[in-house]
Amino acid sequence: MLKRLRVRNLAVVEEAEAEFCPGLNVITGETGAGKSVIIGALALVAGSRADASIVRDGAKEAEVEAEFLDGTGSRGKSFTARRTVTAEGRSRAWIDDESVSVSELRAACAGLVDMHGPQDNRLLAEESFQRDAIDSFGSIDKSAYDAAYARFSEAKAALDDLKSSGGEDEIDLLRYQTSELEEAGLTADDEDIAQRHAAAAHAEEIVESANEITELLGGDGGASRIFAALRPKFAAIARHLPEAEAWSAELDELSVRTEELSRSVADAASAADGGEEDFESLDRRLTLVNKLRRKYLPGGGEGPVSELIALLDAKKNRLADLESRDERIAELEKSVAAAEKEVRKEGALLSKKRSAAASRLSKAVDAQLRDLGFSAAAFSVALEETDPVPSGMDLVTYVFSPNAGEPPRPLADIASSGELSRVMLALKAVIGAGGKATVVFDEIDANIGGETGKIVGEKMRKVAKLSQVVAITHLPQSAACGERHLVVSKVVSGGRTRTTIKVVAGEDRVSEIARMLGGEKLTSVARRHAKELLDVSR
Repeated sequence: MLKRLRVRNLAVVEEAEAEFCPGLNVITGETGAGKSVIIGALALVAGSRADASIVRDGAKEAEVEAEFLDGTGSRGKSFTARRTVTAEGRSRAWIDDESVSVSELRAACAGLVDMHGPQDNRLLAEESFQRDAIDSFGSIDKSAYDAAYARFSEAKAALDDLKSSGGEDEIDLLRYQTSELEEAGLTADDEDIAQRHAAAAHAEEIVESANEITELLGGDGGASRIFAALRPKFAAIARHLPEAEAWSAELDELSVRTEELSRSVADAASAADGGEEDFESLDRRLTLVNKLRRKYLPGGGEGPVSELIALLDAKKNRLADLESRDERIAELEKSVAAAEKEVRKEGALLSKKRSAAASRLSKAVDAQLRDLGFSAAAFSVALEETDPVPSGMDLVTYVFSPNAGEPPRPLADIASSGELSRVMLALKAVIGAGGKATVVFDEIDANIGGETGKIVGEKMRKVAKLSQVVAITHLPQSAACGERHLVVSKVVSGGRTRTTIKVVAGEDRVSEIARMLGGEKLTSVARRHAKELLDVSR
């Protein structure tokens, strides 16, 4: 649910803020006051495309901030989404003051706002939306079909892959490659071959330095002799200075560690002194390992030897499959046939459920459309059988004839945004908001009036019982149905036009409804009519 919307330096709006309630929120105001800018701000903070042209003249950047309640009841969590666009066209986004990408912002708001206006109603013509509406209306569970289709797709992909490959050339290449890798006899010991090779290459230097170190540590004039000379000195001091006993203990520990260090250095020197034959053996091994790395690993052969070992296993498995290719193809063809039989069975059951739901949906939407002024309209849902695809085995088409004598046409072929808007409202009144927390209608009641306008307002209020609705309207009959009424107005100050938003109630709301009925000159007749509209709506 949308709780609050703040707009700064967006188009004609210098700064404005509005709070929304659950239920039906109506937004009214004179033409050009900035009502659609408010809806555009909501679309912007929900992740729509933006450019520098939306920034108010003279401002450095436009900013929109929206506070949402994601969820209901005690589990509802409030979070703030914010978006800025600079005069140069750069855009930034935040969620709860944490910087995010615009795509992350769009994902966070995707389940919260459902926009419907002159452009957004084109969604109604999309086959995927029409199919999902049937599934939602009929509470159709397609998980069994999804599982069957996944098995079918996996089996078919494996078969296609095996059929499209596996020629003699590939088999010959795999045989050569596996033979070359197997002959190398790679093991985990080859991981540090480069380090061992480097040690062998500098063995003489290592041995010479190690001998010098061991002499300094344990030779006649080395550290061990110095430690031996220090012991009686510490003992003499300890007779008069008790803490000197701890010094003696530390000296003994240093002596032991020095002896251990000397032995470690001597052992390393002995290992390094392997002779010319060991170095040549390591050199040949390193050359082979590097050659295989460059040949088989990506990135210039920098990968570990374990990747080569794993690659050998993969190539051996692939070769085994190809060498038994005909048998594997026969097995996979049986698997594909069984999986296709199962997916078509589940697809037929799914189609049967959709057909029944589509029939009920057609009648329900048809009835709603008659309320909305389409007295001779005809709405129906056509299902055409297809081969299995991820969505099922149905091609869904909503067919509509707005007037008597006109042939039914797919909604995608209907150009009138007003007709599409009312079909969308009828659909929403039947199926609800489809899980969206806030439904936005931008002038959905355009080009209608009178009793139909009142019914449009009532339909929006019906939708608002399940999901919050925000509606821009020019019709007083629709506006009177709102549970919160916001008025957008513009004032000129300092040579600049500024837009403001305020909630109206009581006599202020009567005045706004009266203005919508009779213009700026508020007559007693207009005010009386406005009060009657509000009383009837309540």
